[in-house]
Amino acid sequence: MPSGSRLHVPHPPARPGETADFNYLGLSPAGVVARPDVTVAATATNQLSTALIRVLDDEHRAVGPWDPHLEPEDLQVGLRHMMTTRAWDDRMQRAQRQGKISFYIRSTGEEAVSVAAAMALRPGDMLFPSYRQQGLQVARGRSLVDLMCQCLSNSRDMCKGRQMPIMYHWAQGNIFSISGNLTTQVPQAVGWAMAAAIKGEDHLAAAWTGEGATAEADFHHALTFAAVYRAPAILYVVNNQWAISTFQGFAGGEQQTFAARGPGYGIPGLRVDGNDFLAIHAVTQWAAERARKGAGATLIELVTYRAGPHSTSDDPSRYRPKDEWKSFPLGDPIDRLKQHLIVLGVWSEASHKALEQELETYVADQWREAVSYGSLSDAPTDPDSLFEDVFRDMPEHLRRQREQLRELRRQNQNFTQSAQSAQSAQREEP
Repeated sequence: MPSGSRLHVPHPPARPGETADFNYLGLSPAGVVARPDVTVAATATNQLSTALIRVLDDEHRAVGPWDPHLEPEDLQVGLRHMMTTRAWDDRMQRAQRQGKISFYIRSTGEEAVSVAAAMALRPGDMLFPSYRQQGLQVARGRSLVDLMCQCLSNSRDMCKGRQMPIMYHWAQGNIFSISGNLTTQVPQAVGWAMAAAIKGEDHLAAAWTGEGATAEADFHHALTFAAVYRAPAILYVVNNQWAISTFQGFAGGEQQTFAARGPGYGIPGLRVDGNDFLAIHAVTQWAAERARKGAGATLIELVTYRAGPHSTSDDPSRYRPKDEWKSFPLGDPIDRLKQHLIVLGVWSEASHKALEQELETYVADQWREAVSYGSLSDAPTDPDSLFEDVFRDMPEHLRRQREQLRELRRQNQNFTQSAQSAQSAQREEP
């Protein structure tokens, strides 16, 4: 055969029916990665972008220079937020399977990605999530009723029925709108950060995107602007190994880490254990301090695993081993923080079980209240809202259409009442 170049096609390490294999991850022992000064040059972070920053060791102790030395009370709050997020996810998954909502995306196995970061940031910092960071809402104190109503598309839906479920927003909590168009939030975050710097504010922007979405042009545009203008931004790449059914190697993770793209653009790149609450908190603090000192943006790769399906429309057993999650070497973020608290002597299996039961009751109560405002088939969003939020001053042709709709609704209501009256009269005849 003639010699020549051959096209390389990445191949997942294991397919359905095969044994899970995570040898490709390249893990570092906990506590061995150095912690440089926050003003270090981007070129000096090359080693940080290929190693793996970890704090919790195999005995669940906090070790090494990245230990954030959080108080046990703060760790318990973080555990509660992560457990609340998982309990909420479980409830909404059941609701979708029961036909009460149309769609849902869980964050199982990735709770630390959002909760630990949110707790390390300030309330004035603007968050630009993707669709699997619902823990940001929990950590910032959002009512679950508000979020559930959005999924139910009822009369209290913050999006007024105009968005698919899980596309939340919260202006008061400084959490930007989620977009179904992947990666748009990354350049938006950099632009917001640039504006904050222009105004002389002490706030930063943080954005989350999946590793698959880093192949989008928006991601690279954002890194260019972040590097050139030293925008006070933190850009997280959540490497959960799968972009729906596409293995992370197809986005470039097979040849180099995603964190390594940072130094290539002139910003620090840090690769972090995404299931280690303490490591995520510490790295976020480092990047935030760097941004507030005017040293610019940081790219952080969070190495984690998507334990569940991509969404309620997905069946992961068709493209990966069914039990792969159990073999993931970085474990479960909730269990790891729980075990760390037990080692510290401030937690127990009994207290953990009690909190699980408390949160199950809490989420159930929130769901009952959310459903009381209506569902997909009962008391949907007010049709009048179709004509709102497009123009500042409603034009005349929309006013006419709105009145026509109202008249049709009145006629339908009168017809229904007349029909019911006629039926009642017939039943009363001897």
